[in-house]
Amino acid sequence: MPSLRSFLAGCYYHASYPLRWWTTARAAAEGRAPVVILFYHRVADDRAVPWTLSNRTFARHVRWLVRHFDVVSLEEAQRRLRSGDSPRPCVSITFDDGYAENCHQAIPLLIREGLPCTYFVTVENVLEGKPFAHDVALGKKLAPNDREQLLAMADGGIEIGSHTRTHADLGQMTDEARLAREIVDSRRQLETALDRPVRYFAFPIGQYANLSSRAFRMAREAGYQAVCSAYGGYNFPGDDPFHLQRIPVDDDLIRLKNRVVIDPRRVGTPRFRDEIAGPSAQEVAAGL
Repeated sequence: MPSLRSFLAGCYYHASYPLRWWTTARAAAEGRAPVVILFYHRVADDRAVPWTLSNRTFARHVRWLVRHFDVVSLEEAQRRLRSGDSPRPCVSITFDDGYAENCHQAIPLLIREGLPCTYFVTVENVLEGKPFAHDVALGKKLAPNDREQLLAMADGGIEIGSHTRTHADLGQMTDEARLAREIVDSRRQLETALDRPVRYFAFPIGQYANLSSRAFRMAREAGYQAVCSAYGGYNFPGDDPFHLQRIPVDDDLIRLKNRVVIDPRRVGTPRFRDEIAGPSAQEVAAGL
């Protein structure tokens, strides 16, 4: 039996679908179709921690996304934002943390289907084999990915990104040396371990309070191509392509539909602003 929450989400989705369709069609006609970036954590069937999604549900998500969206890399997502032209709604798939179980079925599915994905890992955990502190706090010691798994993913076309060195909250961190270890050193360590460039960075937790202008500036200076937050919201052509907003995913297909198919309630979600934000697409076109 579906939960009341899922039932109500389904009612809202179907009742609002005509408006969603009209909004999407109008945006696409203007070349401003939304760029949606999703993030997952752990795909497994044991439900060990709340941020686990079942393999069956993940496969359903992937099938539905492929039918209704262009599934694109973060690089292509950035291109659409930067160019100011997005003729079709698109979705990028990302993962955070780096759980070994993701390599059992979820990542092989994406590789088999030729679907791009950016996989953000906490460097200390994956290179030293340490369980994640947020799992240990729940009495769980779940295996992180190891170097061999990351190399196999990279060989299969999965982009590996940094999720800091220790999964630290960067929002209130003022110690420049510590901030550099989390942002700059994590990139260098990962590039050395994988012998590949690391182009993308994702903030742990990723809500407004976990971001800072100082961290944005350091990530830009370190050479990252973009940084990802996690507080939800759509990206539209003309938005800053350096800061990519992402939407969380849980073990419910109807809530995925509610979040991904443009929801009038979510349009205009306030973006994190900082004094070093890059120029918009319109400013670039105008030569500003």
